[in-house]
Amino acid sequence: MEIIEGVKELEKPTFRFFTQKSDEIELSPEVVQERRALLKDPVVPVDLEKSVTVRDLVDAWKDGGIQSRSLAECAVVYENMLTDKDRPTVFLGLSGALIAGGMRKVLSDMVSKGIVDVVVSTGAILYQDYYAAQGFRHYKGTPKADDEVLHDLYIDRIYDAYVDEIGFVECDDRIAEFCSKLEATNYSTREFLHDLGSTVKDNNSILGNAARCGIPVFCPAIADSSIGIGLAGYFRWAKKNNHPTFTVDVMKDNYEIAQIILKSKKTGSIYIGGGVPKNYINDAAVMLDYTKGHSYAFQITADAPHWGGLTGSTLDEAKSWGKVAKKATRATVYTEATLALPLIAGYVFQKGLDKKRARLKYFWKNTGDLELRRV
Repeated sequence: MEIIEGVKELEKPTFRFFTQKSDEIELSPEVVQERRALLKDPVVPVDLEKSVTVRDLVDAWKDGGIQSRSLAECAVVYENMLTDKDRPTVFLGLSGALIAGGMRKVLSDMVSKGIVDVVVSTGAILYQDYYAAQGFRHYKGTPKADDEVLHDLYIDRIYDAYVDEIGFVECDDRIAEFCSKLEATNYSTREFLHDLGSTVKDNNSILGNAARCGIPVFCPAIADSSIGIGLAGYFRWAKKNNHPTFTVDVMKDNYEIAQIILKSKKTGSIYIGGGVPKNYINDAAVMLDYTKGHSYAFQITADAPHWGGLTGSTLDEAKSWGKVAKKATRATVYTEATLALPLIAGYVFQKGLDKKRARLKYFWKNTGDLELRRV
């Protein structure tokens, strides 16, 4: 009798009450070999007495199943990304209601501690980070609220969170005021957001920490956000007062992010949700020249690939475009981001991976050309 991880292998098993099945089971040497290959890694039950920290729990999930193991695989991809001797440039794509969901400090810590090198975000996330940096808050609410009543109270709802509409208008006004002091020239969103972030003093701000650490932040759909509303208010004021205006130059954006790709020996990508940020990071890999694609990639998504949308699309699909390398290390966890992101980031921090990583220094020229150094 041969035993494979608790599975008994018999040349001819004998069952007392299922004799017909005994007769029909054939265990040829080839079948035994294939069974041995497939039944070699047992699922290990999670022991909560031993899983004290986030790192412990994620480590335990490596031998678990379903989305817990998928989450652990994402954490391992991140670990490999951060420990690769070629020092990949790590792109972080952000979408969804992450600030309303309580992820602001997790994200700002990822920026300040150097475990991401480039941020591509929706305008909403960056705006709500700015809103919080101005002293305004998100509040616990309910998706069952009477939204007509909330409207009359100047309260806006983001699923189960409330924000202050009056505070939003105040932030729109502050952004417009900031814009009124800018030089009338062309800005990439990276340049614009760096300058805006430089006005932020909050140490828990994504924009503020990115500006202080020299980490580029791109927002390719900046007009589709409350930052865009601030820009619109500024533009109306400028036209009325014959004030010379600056331009947000999306062509410059494309050139700049492509420079980062071309100047990097390797790249890795993290997608929180999908939408424009995910597509933009993918497109960057083929923006100007064909590259090897991202060497590492993982995504947290609550969407599914069979609907055909980009947010749920698999990382293997991106291989067909050359955006993810053919032999990339990759993983996907299908879950909601406010559950998965703190666990993956916590695993990285508790392993001390942020302390072992060299920083990148960006030297931008007026032309958008880049010199990229490791420091």
